[in-house]
Amino acid sequence: MRDRSSSIVVVGLSHRTAPVEVRERFAAASEALPVLLARLAARSEIAETLFLSTCNRVEVFARAREPMPEGAFHAVREVLRDHAALSSHEDLTGYLYERDGEEAVRHIFRVTASLESMVLGEPQILGQVKEAYDLAVEAGTLGNLLGRCVTRAFSVAKRVRTETALGAGTVSISSVAVDLARRIFGDLTGHSVLLVGAGEMAEAAAKSLGKGARSVRVCNRNFERAAQLAQTFGGTAAPLANLEEELVLSDVVVVSTSSRDFVITKDLVKRAMKRRRGRTLFIVDISVPRNVDPGAHDVDNVFVYNVDDLESQVAEGLRARQGEAAAAEAIVAAELDDWRAWTRGLDVQPTIVGLRAKARAAMLGELDRSLAGKLRHLGEPERAALAQMVDSAVNKLLHGPTARLKSGGSPELVAATRALFDLPDDDAPADVPKAPAEAPATERPPAPRTDEEQAVH
Repeated sequence: MRDRSSSIVVVGLSHRTAPVEVRERFAAASEALPVLLARLAARSEIAETLFLSTCNRVEVFARAREPMPEGAFHAVREVLRDHAALSSHEDLTGYLYERDGEEAVRHIFRVTASLESMVLGEPQILGQVKEAYDLAVEAGTLGNLLGRCVTRAFSVAKRVRTETALGAGTVSISSVAVDLARRIFGDLTGHSVLLVGAGEMAEAAAKSLGKGARSVRVCNRNFERAAQLAQTFGGTAAPLANLEEELVLSDVVVVSTSSRDFVITKDLVKRAMKRRRGRTLFIVDISVPRNVDPGAHDVDNVFVYNVDDLESQVAEGLRARQGEAAAAEAIVAAELDDWRAWTRGLDVQPTIVGLRAKARAAMLGELDRSLAGKLRHLGEPERAALAQMVDSAVNKLLHGPTARLKSGGSPELVAATRALFDLPDDDAPADVPKAPAEAPATERPPAPRTDEEQAVH
């Protein structure tokens, strides 16, 4: 018998292991996720699965069917390789990481609580994990064990947010991008800021700007959405067709759309810069895949930063949050202990049920023989009293072993019990609670947005 946590695995890559040009090849838009989930679920090595794709990480959570995780690791790697259209000779060593057992569970808890995020404490990751959870539930790829693990991760994140100040203030990739713009320009009061995209990331950037800039404009494929966002902070909106004109008018550009291609090309920037007459243009691309052609950085007086370039800016905020991060890690450790106890209960439950059933069957068998022989003269009240006595005897006899198994039933103790009483092997997860069809009411993910509206996080 093995700890059920050992069947949970994580395979992925993040801002810590892979640059943005690698991550963007693995990133998956929302419309691609059902296909990816179906491919993963079709693999015989995988029993349950969830696919998480954000600007800083692409990860697969899964439950392996086999006792050892190697088969599940191999299956996930193959699906990821096909999704990213990698050739057979392209080496993923150093980019992908693999976790199994309690380390995988710990990783899922830490990711959901934003302890693995580039910006510690950022709240977006919780919504992103919940969106991935909902999609997996809808696709039918989540079952009892992994589903319970992810919903437990939601509780971990909630505790971190309510019991620590890890997420105090405005913390997001968008806010870091705005801080970088302020650092370079010194003051945005006399400058115009353009937001390309009108999703959550653009909205967060707008909030971070406050009233600091001379003007804030929003340019988006869906003009209605751009106008709606602009109205919330007194800005102006423009359709994406007017992007060149907007680049001419703006000094700072924050780009966050869900496009799979470059929205701002090098040629577009060249044309805009001719009309700007040498005025500096500062562009921060926080989209994954990238929406700004990196070649635009080579144009004179144009500076292009992507999400990975924000790392040094993030480091300063990280030092300020180290104490809160330690408190959050303690919460993760405590929740992992609770998870360990819960899964241990799943492991010992079949043994306890089997042990009690075998003892009761043996005693009732002897009672039946007696009632058919020397005690056949007894009436129904006496027979019922004897059956009740058997149940009481079983309860008293097995109270000690049951309590010991429940409180500290190590795999070795459970295996010894099954061997001593000749109980059949049963590694099925008996009575595992069903994962809820919906994520908890707190922090529910927002309604799905169109590709034009949705920012890739």
